[in-house]
Amino acid sequence: MPELPEVETVRAGLADHSLGRPVQAVRVLDARSLRRHLPGPAHFEAALTGRALRGAYRRGKYLWLTLSEPDGALADEALVVHLGMSGQLLVRDEPGDGSGSDSGNDSEARAAFDEQPRHLRVALELGPAEARPEETSEGEGRARQRLLFVDQRIFGGMFLSPLVPDVPAAVATNKAAPGEKAPGEVPEHFLVPEAVKHIARDPLDEFFDPAAVRRKFLRTSSGIKKVLLDQSVISGVGNIYADEALWRARLHYAKPARALSAAQTRDLLEAVTQVLRESLAAGGTSFDALYVNVLGESGYFERSLNAYGRAGEPCHRCAEAGRTSLIVREPFQNRSSYRCPHCQRAPRSR
Repeated sequence: MPELPEVETVRAGLADHSLGRPVQAVRVLDARSLRRHLPGPAHFEAALTGRALRGAYRRGKYLWLTLSEPDGALADEALVVHLGMSGQLLVRDEPGDGSGSDSGNDSEARAAFDEQPRHLRVALELGPAEARPEETSEGEGRARQRLLFVDQRIFGGMFLSPLVPDVPAAVATNKAAPGEKAPGEVPEHFLVPEAVKHIARDPLDEFFDPAAVRRKFLRTSSGIKKVLLDQSVISGVGNIYADEALWRARLHYAKPARALSAAQTRDLLEAVTQVLRESLAAGGTSFDALYVNVLGESGYFERSLNAYGRAGEPCHRCAEAGRTSLIVREPFQNRSSYRCPHCQRAPRSR
């Protein structure tokens, strides 16, 4: 499943390539990808058509696009996307008119634009973005574009959800935040889809609160990996990055969360943050063609994994210390956990 780095990579790609474009048409090829949009496909198509993509945001594994009404006002609902196990959002720019360019390349570009990817579920036909002052190259952002939701296993989906305020406690409610246009108005970046509000902030969020996470750890005897995967405690972390962070922090996945010392909690959250940042810098983890960015390019963080997927291979840390210890794979809640049996010793049973 795409985790925080993969979803953030997609969000950043949408911010770079698709914002400001009006939705000219919507094609729903498989209504199963709209199962969370309860009013149905016809309503989904009508609600999006005529609005423009305004802002790209993310919390944990959810991303959403705020929308502008035809008069430029912020719409009261956002387009929410969850990639599920195999979802992709792909951008396809319409090629130019071919003047002064190689006709063969132009034909190939047109064929790529017109191609319908396998497992295409929803397609948004986007018009040209409004010209920005900093744009100097003729035609940049001026051609049409297609935003394609592709999902092989159909665990992901798209839906519209009303925007609701989610102002962090650290932000003074009686002071205007940066970008606020009027007293009392909630800035756009403090609005979240109602369906996403229950998701906790992730470690890359500027308002992430390690002390609040520590308090949640102390209230449960569940194993620390199970708690890391709970998106209401800390979001964006899935199986891959949980295993990687636990390896860095030298913790066994079954160690009770409340048994972690304050120092262990700090080290673990620092490890989670580090591994997420490093993966994001590498474009995410791509084990196969299912995860790609909006341009269809794979990430390469799998080359830097220390635990996940390395069963039977030497632990890098032990090897550096002159020890021989092989990474083991163990069953964990209908999936697997990878760890070093020397660095991450099992907790003593009571």
